[in-house]
Amino acid sequence: MKKKLLLSVILIVLFAATISKSEQKNDEEMFWTFQSIDTMKYSRDISREKLTDPSFNTDIDEQIKNIAATGATHVAIATPYDTEFLPILKRWVTSARKYNLKIWFRGNWSGWEGWFDYPTINRTEHKEKTYEFIIQNNDLFLDGDIFTACPECENGGPGDPRLTRDISGHRAFLIEEYEVTQKAFREIDKDVTSNFNSMNGDVARLIMDKETTEALGGIVVIDHYVASPDQLVSDIAEIAKNSGGHVVLGEFGAPIEDINGKMTEDEQAAWLDEAFTKMVREKSLAGVSYWVNVGGSTQLWNSDGTPRKAVSVLASFYNPLEIPGITKDEIGKPIANVTVLNAYRETTSDSSGFFSLPFLDKKEIEHVSKEGYSLKYIYYENSNITIILEQNNPSLLYKILRLFKRPLKTK
Repeated sequence: MKKKLLLSVILIVLFAATISKSEQKNDEEMFWTFQSIDTMKYSRDISREKLTDPSFNTDIDEQIKNIAATGATHVAIATPYDTEFLPILKRWVTSARKYNLKIWFRGNWSGWEGWFDYPTINRTEHKEKTYEFIIQNNDLFLDGDIFTACPECENGGPGDPRLTRDISGHRAFLIEEYEVTQKAFREIDKDVTSNFNSMNGDVARLIMDKETTEALGGIVVIDHYVASPDQLVSDIAEIAKNSGGHVVLGEFGAPIEDINGKMTEDEQAAWLDEAFTKMVREKSLAGVSYWVNVGGSTQLWNSDGTPRKAVSVLASFYNPLEIPGITKDEIGKPIANVTVLNAYRETTSDSSGFFSLPFLDKKEIEHVSKEGYSLKYIYYENSNITIILEQNNPSLLYKILRLFKRPLKTK
C-alpha cells in the first residue's frame, strides 16, 4: 500500500512538472525574453498609504493576475527598498510568485530622490545600503529576476549629468553599483540580472558610450516616450548603434498628453499596435516593459479593473502565435541545424529537424539556409510548416532513394 502511495505521489509530481514546463514558452517562441508591465502607480506611489491595509492584497492580486495573463515574463515592482516598505514589497513579491512571474525590482532608496520625506543619501551610502539589502533579503529573489538599484538615477543624488556635467562620475557610479550588486547576488547564490540601469533616452545618449555599455554587460535601458512609433524605433536603433549594445525599453507607453495629446481608447490601441509591429522587427531591441498597468494616462486597465483595448494588443505581442515546423530532405530524413528566419526572429532546427517561431498574422518564412543544401520548397499546412531541402552534392544512394521516393527510416 505504501509503495503504491509513493508511486502515485511521484507520478503526480512528474505530471505537474511536465505541465509546468509545457506552459512555459521557449525564448525562440517569444519576441523578447524580457516582457514586463510596470506597477509603479500602485507599488510605489501609494505604498505608505497601504502599508497597514490588508484589503490591498486583493488589489495586488488582481493586478498581478491580469499582468500574468498577457504573457508577460516579468512584473516591474517599484516599491522602495527602505525597511519601512519591506512588508508591502513582500506582499507584491508573494503575488508575483503565485502567478509564476519573475520580478523586475525597480524601486530605490527613498532618500535618493527624497521620496516620502526621507533624508538625502549620497552615492557611497547608496552602494552600501544596496549591498546590505540584497544580502539581508535573500528570500526575495529567484533566479531570472532583475534588480535595478537606481532607476533613472539622474533624478536624484548629485543631480542630472546633463546639467552637472559630471559625466565620468555618473558612469563610474553605475559601473561600481553594478559590480556591488553582482557581488551580492553571487554571495547569496542567486542568478539575478542587475545591469538594467534605466535612464532617460537623452541621458543614455550622453552616458552610454561603448566602453561604459561594455562594462555594464552590453545593455542600455531607456525610459522613452515619443510622439510616434517611427521615432521610437529610430531612437532605439540609434542608441544601440552608438552604444554598441542592445536596448531594453524600461518604460514606454501612450498617451503622454504633453507628447501625444489626448487619445481615445481606440487611438491608444492603434498607436500601440503600430509601435509593437515596428519594434518586433528591430533586432537591437532586447526587451520591453510597458508603463503603466493602472493609474496613469497610459494605463492598460481602468481603475475598476476592466481591460482597455490596448491590453489585447499588448497580449498579441507578448504571447504571439507559435507555429512549429520541421526541416527535411527530399526523401523524408530530418535535417538538423537549419537556420530558419521569418520577418521577426531567427531559429535553428534541432536534431529531429523541429523548430518553432513566433508569428503575427502572416506565417511566411523569409530565409532558410544549411551548408551543403538548397531550399526546394516550403509547405504551409494549417498550423505547421514543412521545409524541404535538397542536397547540393548527393550520393548515389541518395539519388536512388530520391528517384524511388522511399524515405529513409530514422530512429
